[in-house]
Amino acid sequence: MIEAVFLRESIITENSDEARELYVQSRFGHILQDGRVELSTLEAAYLLDKKKVRIIDGRGKSVDMARFVRKAVRFDANFRVRYRVFHDLRKRGYIVKTALKFGADFRVYDRGVKPGEDHARWIVYPVHESEALTWYEFAAKNRVAHSTKKRLLLGVVDAEGDVSYWEVRWLRP
Repeated sequence: MIEAVFLRESIITENSDEARELYVQSRFGHILQDGRVELSTLEAAYLLDKKKVRIIDGRGKSVDMARFVRKAVRFDANFRVRYRVFHDLRKRGYIVKTALKFGADFRVYDRGVKPGEDHARWIVYPVHESEALTWYEFAAKNRVAHSTKKRLLLGVVDAEGDVSYWEVRWLRP
């Protein structure tokens, strides 16, 4: 099991071949200059849930999933909804990376495609079913997807934690 340290908003793995293999095979995190891998909170939560990593805090104490989520919510109030969508997409075999530079939560690559080999197919916005989007917010999200030549995917999380996807595309009649 790979050991990682939870430092504020990022999780840094040990410097090991196993940690780098997570990146090479499945594109989890990114490799730092010193050979360690920096994971996002979502990636770390997923790997913790799958028992691929052991996460410790700054004092050397082990962090279980419940404590990890409590810590992550401090930095990201929408963490639980975002994690449900991230987990569901990863479970379905997609590579999910951040899309902050596009103004979205995630960019998602088609199955079998790795970042750098081709472009992401979708940008994804996770939302809870009780959340309301204004037409302006919806239009803004759609424009971002269109301007980046990606499809807009809304990951809607219901009260039971199940995720439904709504794909939005521009059409010319």
